[in-house]
Amino acid sequence: MAFDVARIRGLFPALGDGWIHFDGPAGMLVPEQVASAVSTAMRAPVSGPGGAFPASQRAESIVTAARRAVADLVGADPAGVVLGSSAAVLLRRLVDVLSERWTLGDEVVVSRLDEQANIAPWTHGAKRVGAVVRWAEIDIENCELPAWQYENLVNARTKAVAVTAASGAVGTRPDVPTIAEFAKRVGALVVVDATAAAPFLPLDMNALGADVLVVSAQAWGGPAVGALVFRDPDLLERLPSASLDPGARGPARLELGPHAYPLLAGLIASIDYLAGLDDAATGSRRERLVTSLGSAKSYHAGLLAQLSTELRALRHVMVIGDAMRRIPALAFTVMGKKAPEVAEYLAAQGLCAFADLGTSGVFAALGVGEVGGAVRIALAHYSNVFEVNQLVRVLDELR
Repeated sequence: MAFDVARIRGLFPALGDGWIHFDGPAGMLVPEQVASAVSTAMRAPVSGPGGAFPASQRAESIVTAARRAVADLVGADPAGVVLGSSAAVLLRRLVDVLSERWTLGDEVVVSRLDEQANIAPWTHGAKRVGAVVRWAEIDIENCELPAWQYENLVNARTKAVAVTAASGAVGTRPDVPTIAEFAKRVGALVVVDATAAAPFLPLDMNALGADVLVVSAQAWGGPAVGALVFRDPDLLERLPSASLDPGARGPARLELGPHAYPLLAGLIASIDYLAGLDDAATGSRRERLVTSLGSAKSYHAGLLAQLSTELRALRHVMVIGDAMRRIPALAFTVMGKKAPEVAEYLAAQGLCAFADLGTSGVFAALGVGEVGGAVRIALAHYSNVFEVNQLVRVLDELR
């Protein structure tokens, strides 16, 4: 493994602000190569696709390259990659077209572990047509999402099962392949939100069992671009079209309006950045992504283990959840302190972290709002041992 965090930190001009960034739940900082790619694309002549002149051909090549980059990231066919402004927008659009064929009494399954982006579209779509929403519950002791419950949650009326590949709130990585297996027994569509997982794990949507997978580039330091990936591109042709163009084919059937071409150039650069996290990675971009994200996974596992162990040793700090498989994101409470107070104290010491009042999502399910909310933090590719030690030291002083 050649995950050199010192080298990686040198790729981020924003780290010169002097702050310690544990604000990963809002997305990582932007590496220089991504900012440069966006800037370069904005300076170049880029027009709409379909023309015989260079500016139009450049637009088409950017879109094609962006689809290929996302396909390499998740192990898919570029023909199944839908591009849009965010994961939340794309999930809402997907549910809108799927629900056109739902009828009264049909069912969808969502989970308490998911972010609102993969819950609200499904509950909204179900309400509109009179479908039933069934909930997969989490274990409040360890924040696991037991896969066995899906055997009873799905049935012949289940149209879709939506589940996260990893929780950006408490870090839990559920057993998605087993969940997908239960869903496929009844012919339900499996939609996996891999937004929180993508920066830290090699993704393979076939291994996950996902029919549709969504990612958002902001999670790993890319621009504000999301992608909805279909394992079977032919499924796109069988869905109602959301496009303004009646003749739209393939991914364009779920894409609205012109693309933000400079941001797509940044998306490509951000996936190339991921492929270079391990400077010893070789081979195709897909092979380098698997190697680099495997190295990132190992590096963050060690750093997270240190952070989790040291936080749990502080008697006035309670770490929420203790899942066996996880990404480097966690939440905690401090005895006698509301979450906004703790976040403000951390900010006064130069550490970036978010307070969550516990009014929605996994924290609402856990009742965290009753104790003043939780502080959310996440490690990033540029996080190091010094920063972890600083966080522990500052929290130790907050007695």
